[in-house]
Amino acid sequence: MRATGAAIALGLAIDRFVGEPPVAVHPVARFGQAMTALETQWYRNSKTAGVVFCAIGVGGATLIGVGLQRLLGRPAATAAAVSIAVAGRMLGREAAAIGDLLAAGDLASARARLPSLVGRTATHLSETEVARAVIESVAENSVDAVIAPIMWAVIGGAPLVLAHRAVNTLDAMVGHHSPRYERFGWASARLDDVANWLPARLAAITVAGVRPGRANAIQRVVRRDAAQHPSPNGGVIESAFAAALGIRLGGANRYGDVIEDRGVLGDGRRAAAGDVAAAITLMNQATAALAAAAIAGPLLWQRARFVPRCLPGLRGQRVQRGGSALC
Repeated sequence: MRATGAAIALGLAIDRFVGEPPVAVHPVARFGQAMTALETQWYRNSKTAGVVFCAIGVGGATLIGVGLQRLLGRPAATAAAVSIAVAGRMLGREAAAIGDLLAAGDLASARARLPSLVGRTATHLSETEVARAVIESVAENSVDAVIAPIMWAVIGGAPLVLAHRAVNTLDAMVGHHSPRYERFGWASARLDDVANWLPARLAAITVAGVRPGRANAIQRVVRRDAAQHPSPNGGVIESAFAAALGIRLGGANRYGDVIEDRGVLGDGRRAAAGDVAAAITLMNQATAALAAAAIAGPLLWQRARFVPRCLPGLRGQRVQRGGSALC
């Protein structure tokens, strides 16, 4: 367990200080290319075909993780998988770049760059709406691309980290409400909801932990507002970010000709350009806190196993439990 915590920290450090490999050799990009080729051959407008497609992708990624673990050992394989799956640096830099454009008053350039983070139509968005879109992307992707890989690394090492990355990638590829993917992408979308259910709630708890003064507000807003969001996970973490930052997120988003209402998340003012940097800081603090917990948790657990349990009336006396100790 201690080795797993150190491996997670190493993987996060690689992402933080080295960043993403070039697209041409990025394992996630190569996985996406392989699955796109498979989709071309396998696509049918049916849920069954989509289930098989999803199973092949996730199963293949899991087997790669198992192979890495056998080849490198669990700690090294976990570090490698985390460095591949986590994209906190890229997410933070892209969000910061758009925030800087907004702060400089260059709304047109901010709109043009926004599709690198979100899929909504950006052509006519105001400064407030662009800022909201960036913050919502930081919040939701802090689960998909940061918190979830850490959690799955603790639970199952490289196989589960890469399985989650595959699920998330397939959801981005085919998990859309559209005539082509409504049935074929159903399995990938539902599995992504399942894979991120616990990480999203862990992320909200972590956000409350790094913002203790806002913890009650975070709990209240998540309980009240999260269910308005069409995603069972996106609403949780976006509500937590909204309450932690004292702003209001959610609302109507346009995706081409489709308008999706995500409800109102939070009680605060409308988002502004300066809130983008605050959202990135919050994501980084939550990441650091969870990484610290992954490292310290096993150490504290191991130490607790050797602390004698003192019964009433025995405090201050020496008791025997695998050696003498003082209660």
